[in-house]
Amino acid sequence: MTHDSASGSWRGAVVPLAVVGLLAFALLRLQGGWPEWQDPGLVRGIAAVSAVLAYVGLCCGFWWRHRARNAPTAEAADDDALLIVWASQTGFAEQLAAQTADSLRTAGVSVHRMPLARLDAETLARTSRALFVVSTTGEGDAPDGAAVFVRDLLDRPVAASGLHYGVLALGDREYHQFCAFGHRLDAWLRGNGARPWFDLVEVDDGDAGALRHWQHEIGVVAGCGDLPDWQPPRYEAWTLAERRLVNPGSVGGSCFHLVLHPPRGVRPQWRAGDIAEIGPRHAPEAVATWLFETGLEGMSTVRTDDGAAPLRDVLARSRLPQVAEVAGLDAQAVAAQLVPLPHREYSIASIPDDGAIHLLVRQFRHADGRFGLGSGWLGMHARLGDTIALRIRTNSNFHVPAPVRPLILIGNGTGIAGLRALLKERVAAGAQRNWLLFGERNRACDYHYRDEIETWQSQGFLARVDLAFSRDPSEGLYVQHRLAAAAEALRDWVRRDAAIYVCGSLEGMAPAVDAVLADALGGEAVQALVEQGRYRRDVY
Repeated sequence: MTHDSASGSWRGAVVPLAVVGLLAFALLRLQGGWPEWQDPGLVRGIAAVSAVLAYVGLCCGFWWRHRARNAPTAEAADDDALLIVWASQTGFAEQLAAQTADSLRTAGVSVHRMPLARLDAETLARTSRALFVVSTTGEGDAPDGAAVFVRDLLDRPVAASGLHYGVLALGDREYHQFCAFGHRLDAWLRGNGARPWFDLVEVDDGDAGALRHWQHEIGVVAGCGDLPDWQPPRYEAWTLAERRLVNPGSVGGSCFHLVLHPPRGVRPQWRAGDIAEIGPRHAPEAVATWLFETGLEGMSTVRTDDGAAPLRDVLARSRLPQVAEVAGLDAQAVAAQLVPLPHREYSIASIPDDGAIHLLVRQFRHADGRFGLGSGWLGMHARLGDTIALRIRTNSNFHVPAPVRPLILIGNGTGIAGLRALLKERVAAGAQRNWLLFGERNRACDYHYRDEIETWQSQGFLARVDLAFSRDPSEGLYVQHRLAAAAEALRDWVRRDAAIYVCGSLEGMAPAVDAVLADALGGEAVQALVEQGRYRRDVY
């Protein structure tokens, strides 16, 4: 158990003094009255004073050490540092905050950590980027160490309009008020004008999948998709059954529709809105070049935590060290120091009735021409019939609402993948009050899943469709412009209890849609939608 304030240290000093005082009083009563003063002499006097000073020094030392542990680091002097704030009851939130800070430092981001108890309005007002890692204790309470923050700041107005933030909320679903303090903090930040990078991430009893999702989100914030996983997922062996280019001639990157079949005899279950975590691999040519430069034999058998395998296979799914780092090492010694490649996340575009996982993956290229790690593996290097390391992660925050509730779906680019799955599940349930707003570059090349969308529209499962193609001369609009133009219809759907789901780009689209919603509905109304679970986002 960790303590989140200095009160524990002071109690540790005051209680022993009180006990000593009571003992002294009891001994005094046994003497039958006040003792007569006798000169103790110089030596005894010095010894007594030294003992008292030593005790006082010890208490001060404990207090100073506790204060130093929670004090701002040297990075706090950097006004551009990303602030990481934690509130912990058992120490787990503090540990995750430290791991978050380490990951961001690896990406070259300047960070500063502090307990929530030390956060004040002035610090918040001058902070532009912050991540909050907070736990909930009991039935929805804040951790003990956050009591000062709750008393002095929470629920009061503060200047936070310049803040971008994210919240990791720790809790246990066995309690009725699951992650309640995290949600309360998130609502307070939004209500004061702060803008979330992504929706609050809930962690149920240390769930590893949710923590990997948090790592994915902080990687996006840091602009670094290669942050190592804290705990790599245990993948299953799926099969790449189909890969189809869906936007030939597009001015954007190539987009591929992928079909992945589950392992033989396995009937996996997932919900629309869930995520496919992919374990990427290097191109065979990259591994072959590395082996040639090191002089190692790729077919050498090495031992790993997963059993024995050829060195080239282990290299394919690991970070490739610099050649100088492995000079003089044999194959087993090299394998022992390899670090797995970080996973990649993709919105699942299908439902279990489809019998396979569908993905929509855009080809990404680095400035030097290299393909992105995940999109390069799935879109270029993997061959049909190859094994794809895959794990399904539940994303309950993006599951569809009940069929009776109208649903507004807003997205751009490959975000249509997640919206497609939501629509499939809604169609299967017979829900007809669905409104799709979708944006891409060119209608002729980038209207993904057009046949399905038009079929659902003709069948009455899409009550309204608004499209925006930014590179078409006749349009030149983005999806947020279509939403703004339909403000009256938006207000009407919301009055009829509609939910709003957004899937797509974190940069550009998501904040622009958020601004349109605030303008059309009002900031307080948008906050109410968030609190009611009627405004949800899956952005990247």
